[in-house]
Amino acid sequence: MNRILFVNGVVLLPTGFRKMDAAVCGARISALSPEIEPGGGDRVIDLQGDFLVPGFIDMHLHGGGGADFMDGTPEAFLTACRTHACHGTTTLYPTTLTASDGDMDAFFVSLELALRQNGGEGGGARIGGVHVEGPWLAPEQAGAQDPRYLRTPSVEQFERLFEKSGRIAVVTLAPELSGACECASWLAERGILPAMGHSAATLEQVRTAVDSGFRHMIHFYSAMSTVRREKGRRIPGMVEAGYLFDRVTVEAIADGHHLPPELLLLIHKIKGPGRMALVTDAMRGAGMPEGRSVLGSLRNGREVVVEGGVARLPDGSGFAGSVCTMDRAVRTAVSAGIPLDDALRMGSETPSKILGTSHRRGSVIPGMDADLVRLDSSLNVRMTLVGGEIVFGG
Repeated sequence: MNRILFVNGVVLLPTGFRKMDAAVCGARISALSPEIEPGGGDRVIDLQGDFLVPGFIDMHLHGGGGADFMDGTPEAFLTACRTHACHGTTTLYPTTLTASDGDMDAFFVSLELALRQNGGEGGGARIGGVHVEGPWLAPEQAGAQDPRYLRTPSVEQFERLFEKSGRIAVVTLAPELSGACECASWLAERGILPAMGHSAATLEQVRTAVDSGFRHMIHFYSAMSTVRREKGRRIPGMVEAGYLFDRVTVEAIADGHHLPPELLLLIHKIKGPGRMALVTDAMRGAGMPEGRSVLGSLRNGREVVVEGGVARLPDGSGFAGSVCTMDRAVRTAVSAGIPLDDALRMGSETPSKILGTSHRRGSVIPGMDADLVRLDSSLNVRMTLVGGEIVFGG
C-alpha cells in the first residue's frame, strides 16, 4: 500500500511541537520520525515549515455551507460535512434543535442516507455521532430554540428516541427539570454523554445532577444561569458550578462574539485545556455570505440575520448560533492569549476524550486514525485528511 509522507513540517505531538516527518498508510498514521526515507510509490508532501496537527473534532454544530442538519435531507448533511472539512474539521457531531416529531424523524432518516455516502462520493468530515440538543430545556433559557416543542424528560421518551437511532452520542438537558437526573443516569449507563445546557439551575441542583451522571456543559456562559441575589443572599448558578466541579467539562464558542477574550482566558485558566473544548455551534450560515438566513429546517426554522460574523435574532435581542468554523475558533482562542498548543488540543484531543474516542482520534500518534490538518503560520487550513484521504487541499 502506498504511503503519504509529510516532510519538513512542525508536528503537534502529545508532548508538544516537534520538527518531524509523518507517514500515513491507508487510514492510519504509520510512522513519526525526525527523518523518514521515502520509498517507491510514496506521495511526498513538503510542508515547508507548516504545522501538521490532529484534525478538529466539533461536538456541537447545526450546519454550514447553506445547509442545516434539520433540513431533513442527506444533501444537507453532506454539504455541512464538506464545508467544515475545508476548515480543518475531520469529525463532527450533527446537532439537532428542538423541533417537531416529524422534523426529528426526517433528521434521523437523512442521517442514515448521508452515512452511506460520507467517506465515499460524499467526502468531507466524518460523522462521529449525533448530539441531541433539546427538547428538554428550561423555557427561560431556551434562547433561539423553538418554545413550542419544549418538554419535560422521561426515560420512556428516551427509549422511544433510541429506537430511532443507535448513533446518539450526546444528549443535552436542563438538569433542574423533573426527571432529568433519572434520565442522565439512564444515558450514562448506556455510554451516552449527558450534557447540561439551556438551564436556570442553581449550583446545588448541578451538584445533584453531577452525582446522577451529568459530566458536561454545552456552550459555557450561553443560555445558562449565573449568580443571582435573593433577599441579599447570593445563589450561585450554572456558570459557578461549571468552574467548581472538576468532574464537569465545558465547551466554549470561540467566535469572538459569544465570549469576550477575557472570559475565554478565564475558562482556560480555571478549567485547563483538558476540560475545555472548543466548538462552533455553527448554523447554516457558516461558510456563507452574510445576510438573512434560517436557524433549523427551511420548513419550520426561525429567521435570523447574519452580520458582523455572528447570527442574531431579527430583533437583535440575542445571538442565534454562530457562523464559526473550527479554524476560526482556534485563531480566536490564540488571539485571546491561549497558547497555540492548548488551543489546538481544545479543538481535537479534548473533545475526543470527552466523547470517549481518544483511543482513535485527537492525537498524532502511530496507529491513530489519519485525521490530520495542515496549517500555515497564520493558522489557515491548507489541507485536511480524513482517514488518510485528502478531502481538502492537495
